[in-house]
Amino acid sequence: MNDICIDIDYQQLYKHGQQIGGDVFLLDREPGSNIITATLSDGLGSGVKANVLASLTSHMANKLSFSPIDLNHSAEIIMDTLPVDKEKGISYSTFTIAKIVFASDKSFIDVGLIEYDNPNALRFSGAEPILWNRKSNRLNRKNAVKKEIVYSSSFEMNYGDRLIFFSDGVAQAGVSLGSIGDSSPSAGSRRGGPSVYGAKQPKVNIPSAHHADVGPMGWGEANVKKFIQGVLERDPDISSRDLTREIATQAYKYDNYKANDDITCVAVHVRKPRRTLIVTGAPRSRESDRKLRSIIENYDGNVIVCGGTTAKIVARELGKEVKSDKQPSGTLPPSSIIDGIDLVTEGMLTLHVVTDRLQKKVLLKNMPEDPAKRFIKILRQTDQVEFVVGTKINDETDDPNLAAKIGIRFPLIDSMVRALEQNYLKEVEVRYI
Repeated sequence: MNDICIDIDYQQLYKHGQQIGGDVFLLDREPGSNIITATLSDGLGSGVKANVLASLTSHMANKLSFSPIDLNHSAEIIMDTLPVDKEKGISYSTFTIAKIVFASDKSFIDVGLIEYDNPNALRFSGAEPILWNRKSNRLNRKNAVKKEIVYSSSFEMNYGDRLIFFSDGVAQAGVSLGSIGDSSPSAGSRRGGPSVYGAKQPKVNIPSAHHADVGPMGWGEANVKKFIQGVLERDPDISSRDLTREIATQAYKYDNYKANDDITCVAVHVRKPRRTLIVTGAPRSRESDRKLRSIIENYDGNVIVCGGTTAKIVARELGKEVKSDKQPSGTLPPSSIIDGIDLVTEGMLTLHVVTDRLQKKVLLKNMPEDPAKRFIKILRQTDQVEFVVGTKINDETDDPNLAAKIGIRFPLIDSMVRALEQNYLKEVEVRYI
């Protein structure tokens, strides 16, 4: 496992009254590839139509980013493909594409950035903003009535650096509905007049305490940068997940808790990895039991123990007791407590539910309060996951119907590993004892 990781996460809130977002964020890494592509696209308008347009853009960007085509040329292909709205004379979708190329040992992390009509991306080293040069490429598309410019840049990210980009739902948060003019200085002001948010809707009354940070054009990129800097000064080790949540929540507050537009924020952070060790299955021999104790005692990160027999072995080797846990368990067997271990769950049934939810990318907020949710919550806050899987047959499993239902442990672990790698871009290692 590397001592440096690339932490990428995002937060999204839909426009008030919409059941689907007009912003689409797509994060992808091809198996075996040292390239990660993060794309944020904002479709014109909101709802289903905007979502379709943004999805088309983000998936095109994703496919082209993994091709041999230069990123600037890829942006031109996307723009040539996207139609121009006949009434407004503007593109049906905006986009920000970050193509992250890195060495296997993370000795270098290079970023190619393409921006079209989204608010300007921000960079930080620690809590200090970073300025960098962007190259502009003016497009001359038929039917376009405004100047269309695609900005491109490339830079290296080092330990402690952050890249943050967002949709205009963040930069324009707090704007009174229908009051936006045509001459916005913001890079995310492509929508122009009252049609940005819908002129016929009632105006939002922003609390007076917010007026200092919200101008005629909303929160604004400068104030967003200032806010992020304050968060980073207060909490230098904040995760990308928590940082984007703070930014999106602040925008939501400025919109008086009724989002005027889709709010999406993405953060990329190069930092020390957060690790989790998952121990499941009894080791093959007593000698392996002692080896397991050494692994747990010397592990720098969270430790999850799965399985009743496994928990007894771990407790015995650590000189601890297995205690009952009174936290909610839902329909799953209840969890237990071993001092010094972050989570102790039942084995196969819980692993089966965890794997199923990871494969389906179920949101934490949609999960019942049970051990599987607590399990996944730890994993979502983790960069590197290490499995230690015992190879001794579990003597306590004597129900053939149960065994047939949940399958054997090894294929289940394989499925869980694939879900973590493909759906959440986690680094995963498995060892058997």
